[in-house]
Amino acid sequence: MKMIFTLQMTLLLIIGLTWGCKKEGTPPALPPAGSMTIDFSNFLAGKKSETVNYSLNAVENTNWTVAATVASVWNSILVINLAVPVAAFGKAINTVPTSLSKSTWQWKYSIDVVGASYTARLTGQTATGNIKWQMYISKQGVNGYNEFLWYEGTTTLDGNSGTWTINSSQADQTPMLQIDWSKSGTAIDSIKYTYIKTGQAFNGSYIQYGLTTNALNAFYNVYSWEPNKIKFTTVNIEWSTAVHNGRIKAPDYFLDSSWYCWDSNGNDVTCPAR
Repeated sequence: MKMIFTLQMTLLLIIGLTWGCKKEGTPPALPPAGSMTIDFSNFLAGKKSETVNYSLNAVENTNWTVAATVASVWNSILVINLAVPVAAFGKAINTVPTSLSKSTWQWKYSIDVVGASYTARLTGQTATGNIKWQMYISKQGVNGYNEFLWYEGTTTLDGNSGTWTINSSQADQTPMLQIDWSKSGTAIDSIKYTYIKTGQAFNGSYIQYGLTTNALNAFYNVYSWEPNKIKFTTVNIEWSTAVHNGRIKAPDYFLDSSWYCWDSNGNDVTCPAR
């Protein structure tokens, strides 16, 4: 009888300990850091000039320069408006989350960006069919501000695609940029920025970046407002991430629908027959 009582007490203790442990589960996988950034490295200043010669006189690197100028417009949007959001998200990847509930996790940490200190709080909530993300950011010190929702997004449960919607700033909390992305394996194979701020001429403009298996394996498809021409223009750019040669089709700049090419040094060359 004593042995039976001892076994019963042991079972009750085990059950009590089991029920007393909170089953927090596993946090959702973060979207890849590359889901917020487009690769502009082939068209950064320093390699060639980024000033377009609209008269199209005999300039050695006109073709690359037009492509670089188009890319620089979007790169400026990233540098000026997304420096803090991108840096904040990048640090989340190396931060251990805490459980807020069975389906919601939080990543909270401090970051320094361009000499200013911020606190970032990212939440991820698993729902039916997707995972919802929200990034709250506050700033300390000079011109500091309280926490606000800077951006939010969703990812599919398999983690292979998603979207971000980024607000302008703490002072203007209206949606400014939508990012749609997808990946194959571990690499981002398509990412698209669409400017969605209402009341702006640039609204509806977009740039799509992607990778292919072609010799010119990277591309931009661009549709954007051109203030000098007072219209939306379409530009297609393709280049090799390994060799750095490429080509551009820009009817509103070159006044025809032909491809214009550059070599690995950025110099104008005749496009090969295809």
